[in-house]
Amino acid sequence: MALSDSVTTCLSPPVYYVICKLGFEKTDTYDINNIVSENGEVCWQAVTEHVCYLKSDQSVDYIESIRSLGPVCESVNLHFKSLTKEQFVIQYALWFRWTNCSELFLEVFDVLQYTQTTEVALGLMKLTSCLERALGDVYLLIGKDCPFLLRDLLASEQLAVVFGQAVMNVLRVFIGSPYGLNLRNVLWHGFASPQEIPAKYCAMLLFLTAGLGQLLQTYLLQTKCILVHRPYVIFVSLEELDVFPLNHEMLSIAEELVKLSSFVLKTMLPFWMDALTAFKQSRYADCVILLLPQLEVGLRLLFTTTNKCPNRLLTAEVKFLSKMLAKHLDNEEVNQLPAVLEEPTMASEFLWDFLNHQEGPRIRDRLSHGEINLEAFPRKVANQIVALAITLLCRFSDEDMFAFKEHMVIKPLMNCASCYRSRFHPISRLKKQVLECMKSIHLWPELPTVPEEHVETTKGLEGNTEASTLILMMSEILSRLQRYMPQNCYSSDDPINSVLTERLLIALCDTYICTLYSPRPVLEIVVVLRKISTQCHQVSEQVIASTELRYKQWMNKTLRSRQRHNYLRMLNSIKFLSPVLRLILVLITLELVNIHLVCKKNPFDYQQYLKFLKSVLQYTENLVTYTSSEKNKWDETMELTNKALIKIREICDRKLMVMQLAT
Repeated sequence: MALSDSVTTCLSPPVYYVICKLGFEKTDTYDINNIVSENGEVCWQAVTEHVCYLKSDQSVDYIESIRSLGPVCESVNLHFKSLTKEQFVIQYALWFRWTNCSELFLEVFDVLQYTQTTEVALGLMKLTSCLERALGDVYLLIGKDCPFLLRDLLASEQLAVVFGQAVMNVLRVFIGSPYGLNLRNVLWHGFASPQEIPAKYCAMLLFLTAGLGQLLQTYLLQTKCILVHRPYVIFVSLEELDVFPLNHEMLSIAEELVKLSSFVLKTMLPFWMDALTAFKQSRYADCVILLLPQLEVGLRLLFTTTNKCPNRLLTAEVKFLSKMLAKHLDNEEVNQLPAVLEEPTMASEFLWDFLNHQEGPRIRDRLSHGEINLEAFPRKVANQIVALAITLLCRFSDEDMFAFKEHMVIKPLMNCASCYRSRFHPISRLKKQVLECMKSIHLWPELPTVPEEHVETTKGLEGNTEASTLILMMSEILSRLQRYMPQNCYSSDDPINSVLTERLLIALCDTYICTLYSPRPVLEIVVVLRKISTQCHQVSEQVIASTELRYKQWMNKTLRSRQRHNYLRMLNSIKFLSPVLRLILVLITLELVNIHLVCKKNPFDYQQYLKFLKSVLQYTENLVTYTSSEKNKWDETMELTNKALIKIREICDRKLMVMQLAT
C-alpha cells in the first residue's frame, strides 16, 4: 500500500488536461458587461456563442467548447470577486429561489471569495446535487418520470423546451457528459484532489444557475405553470442505522490515523481533515459529502492494487463501487478485495447496506442527486460513515501502529465492526418481516371477544371436524420436519404450541446467513418468501381490525342476525388460522436459513420449488381477500386453508422442502 504515497493524481492524463489545462489555454479577456447586465441579468447569447459544434454531425465539440469558455469563466469569477455579499444578494439572490435552496448558493459565493480549495470542491458537490434536483423539478413540469442520471436529464427534450437547447449544451460542457469537464462525477467519485478543481468553474456554474432561474421565470409567466418541488427524502427507522459507537476521543485518534494510514492518498488528505472538522462543527451533511468520495478512493486503491489492475485507479465506471464489492472481476477471476478486507462483513456488507441496497438509506445516491435536505442531515447517519472510515483507517495502517488498533477507545469500535451483519439485504428484511408478522399474530389472544359459550353453541359451529383435520395435518407436518428444528423446541404432546412460537422464530432469525454474493436462485426465492410474509401480515392486521370492530358492534347491539352469525364464525375460524399462519412463518424461516446450502448443490430444481412457493403465495393472497372486511368469507377461508395444508404436507412427504434437501 506504499502506492498511497506515490499517487499524485487520480485523474487520467486526458481528464487532467481537460480539467486543469484546457480552459486556461486561451488568454482572451471579456468585458463582464457583455455577459451580464447591471441588474444581474445573464446575457445568454454571449455565453452560448462559445459552445462549438462538430462539422460531421453538429454534436457538441466539448474540447473546443471548454477551450473557448475558459476565459468567460475567468471573467465571471473575477466579477463575483469584485462584488460585496450585499451586492451579490441584490443582483442574484432572487434567481436562486427556483432551486429551493437559495442559501446554499449564497454560501458558494462566500467560498469563492477565499478560494479555499477543499471548500470550493465541497461547494461544487453541493451545488451540482441541488442543481440536479431543481432541474428534475423543472423536467416534471412537462415530463412524467424524471431520469435518474444527470446526463440523461440534461439531454432531455423537456429541459430543452423550457431553457432552450443551446443553454442545455452549455450546461453539458460543465456537468453530465463524460466528454466534457464532468465536474459532478469527477468530484463525487473522488477522482479530483482539492487543488485540481479550478474555482472559476464553480463560479461559472453559480452564474449559470442564476441565468437558468431567469429563463425559467419567463417560461412560467408564459405558460402559467407553477413549479412544484418534490419533498425531500427523510430517513426513517434511524435506530436501524445506529450501528457503531462514536465519541470525541475516537475523532481525535482519527485525526492522527488519517495522517498515517495507507488507506489515505496524500493528495486527498485535506478532504479527510475537513470532513472530521465538519463533523465536530455539527455540519453532518458536509462531513459525509467529503468522506464518501474518499472511501471510494481508498477502496479503489485497494481494489486495483490487490487485483493488479492499476489502470482502473484512474477510471470512472458505472456502478464501480458495486464492481469493487462483487465476487468476480469482469474477466471472471476472483475479486481479491474481500480477502484483503479480512472481515468482509466489516466493510462490504456495511457499504452494500448504506450505499447500494434498495431498501437501505442509499446515502451517496440521495446526497449526490439532491434528494436530502442538507440542513437536516441526521447525526446518526454521519456517525456511521465516520465510524466505518475509522475502522478502515485502522485496518490499513502499518504493523507498528498496533497500539492504535488496540487502543482502549478504538477497540470497541473495531469489535463492533467485526460483528456487523447486513440490515438491508432482502434476506435481512425478510427476517424482520417475519418477526413483525409474528408479533402481530401474538396480539390475537388479547383481542376482545364475546363469551366462549356463544361461539361454541352457535348453530353450524359445533363438532367442527374440519378444524380437527387442520390441527391433525399441522401436527403431521411438524412431526415430519422435527429433525430440522433447533433442539429442545419440539414436544410430541403439543407440537403446535411448542414449535410455533416467537421464541423459535427469534432463534432462527439470529442464525447468520451470508448475504454477500447471494446467487440469483436465492434472491428469486427470497422475493416470493417476502411476498408470502407480507400477505400473512396483512391477514393478521385485517383480523385484528375486524375483530375489534365487530366486538364493538356486538356490545352496542348494532349487528344484524346474519352479521352476528358471521362474527361468531370468524371467532371460531381465527382460532385455527393463527397456528396456520405461524406454521407458514416458521416454514419460511427454516427454508431461509437452509437456502444457501441447497443452492450450492447441483442440481437443484429451484423452478419447481418456486412453483410450490407461488402456490403458497396464492393461498395467502386469497386469504387476504377472504378475511377482508368487505368479504368476510370464513367458511371459504377454512376450505382454502385445508387445501393449502394438504399441498404443504405433500411437499414435505416428497422431501422437496429446502431444509430437507440441505441435509
